[in-house]
Amino acid sequence: MKLKLSHSINRHEANREVDDWLTVDNHRVSVLASGGIDSTALIDFYLRRKVRIKCVHFQYGQPCARSELIAVKKICKYYNVQSKIVRIEFPTARRKEEIIFRNLLFILGASSLGSPPIRVAIGIHADSLYYDCTKSFLDDCQRILDGYFSGTVRIEAPFIDFRKADILKYCQKNGVPLSLTYSCQNQNYHPCGKCSSCRDRKKLAGSYLYEHKKSL
Repeated sequence: MKLKLSHSINRHEANREVDDWLTVDNHRVSVLASGGIDSTALIDFYLRRKVRIKCVHFQYGQPCARSELIAVKKICKYYNVQSKIVRIEFPTARRKEEIIFRNLLFILGASSLGSPPIRVAIGIHADSLYYDCTKSFLDDCQRILDGYFSGTVRIEAPFIDFRKADILKYCQKNGVPLSLTYSCQNQNYHPCGKCSSCRDRKKLAGSYLYEHKKSL
C-alpha cells in the first residue's frame, strides 16, 4: 500500500516503506500531544525515524486539563522534545463524551503556529466512532488546508488503521513510558475509572497501565 497524505501505515507493512516516505520531506512535525497513550506513541514513532518534532498541547477547558498538562511536560522531558502550550479561551460543545470540533480545532490551530511547510501529526486510530477520528475527516481537513496553503501544510495520521490494542503493542515493544501518560476524560488525578478512556486503558493494559502516577 502506498502512503497518502492523510492515511496511515498499515500495521502489517514493513517499516522500510514508511521510513522512505517520511524522509521525502523532513520538515519538523508538529505532534498533537494530549499526554495520553496514542499521542505518546506518536512521539516515539517519529523520533525512531529520526524526524524532528515539536509537541503542541491544547488547553481548552477540559476537566482533566491539569493532569494532561503535567503528563505532556513529563513526556516531553523524557523524550527531550520542545512543547508549545496553546490555550483556547472560548467554550467547546460536548455531545456526551465527544467534544465537538476538537480535532479540527487542534489541526487548524497547529497549522497556524508557523510558516509553511508544516506537517501536523495526530494520533487517531481505527477504534473510535467519532467523525473526527476517521479517514474521511482527515481527507476533509486536508482539502481545507490545501485551499489555504496550496499543499504546503499536510496532516499525518500514522495510526489511523491501528486498533487501540495495536498501539499498546507498539508501546510495549518499544518501551514507550506509559506510566507517564494520563487518559481520564472526566477529571484530574485520580482518574474516574468510568469514562471510555479509563475503561479502554484498564481493559487493554490491566492493572499496571491503569495505575497513574500520584504526581499527576
